[in-house]
Amino acid sequence: MSTRSWPSSPLTAASHAFTLLVQPPTHIGFDGRGFDGLPDEILPLERLRALLLQPQTSLEVRDAVWRELVIRARRDGPAWVVAAVGIALPGLRHIAGLLTAGWRGDTRDLDAELLVGFIERLTTIDLEPPRVVGRLIDAGLRAARKARDADSDAQLIHTDATGPIAPIQPWDHPDLVLARAVAAGVIDADEANLIAATRLENATLAQAATHLGITASLASSWRLKAERRLLEAIRAGDLAFVQLRRRRRPSGDMTHLGAATTHQGATAT
Repeated sequence: MSTRSWPSSPLTAASHAFTLLVQPPTHIGFDGRGFDGLPDEILPLERLRALLLQPQTSLEVRDAVWRELVIRARRDGPAWVVAAVGIALPGLRHIAGLLTAGWRGDTRDLDAELLVGFIERLTTIDLEPPRVVGRLIDAGLRAARKARDADSDAQLIHTDATGPIAPIQPWDHPDLVLARAVAAGVIDADEANLIAATRLENATLAQAATHLGITASLASSWRLKAERRLLEAIRAGDLAFVQLRRRRRPSGDMTHLGAATTHQGATAT
């Protein structure tokens, strides 16, 4: 595939890169031997993806496979990063669809942030807890939400609305609600980080407190008071009209995803 014909959509580019990666001749495959619930053979990556999507595949098997995929992405180079993204694409596309609800900007910006957040998290994610791929996609979602928050002043609700109203779409996204609450002065940045870490990212109060340099009991008190103010602000409609700082449009694209697959195909031939 030439550079000229490479898709401009980041998720479509990722899909094309994965397709190129698995085209024969290639030695990229996943060894299913030793994984309970998988066939005892070397599996093509597209077949592995289909197996992981099947309802009868247990969460334990999915986590075991994803731990191996993350290790390969860290150890064996860009081709396995493309493989990880390609296998996660059904989940990434689902999240991308949710993010576009009410979005008036270029969806490619959100898709790019979603992919970057996912790929960056591959290098740091803790492989011990469950939901490995879920936590990777969550990282991409948080990155895309931050980008969306920064551009959300284009979607403000008119001030002449009467009575309490919900924040603009996606008003049910917790990160967006927290960002608006900080901008409105309902809670401060430390309180928002505390709520996000313990409610959205599975950190314990002790871990979050250590990061903030306070005791766990004080962190608990902070969170309780902040969440009460947040609830009152939402009920009163105080977060319905909050202007957030606009960010500059990203200048990069996702065409680099094809580099690993092009090199991989040349090597295989």
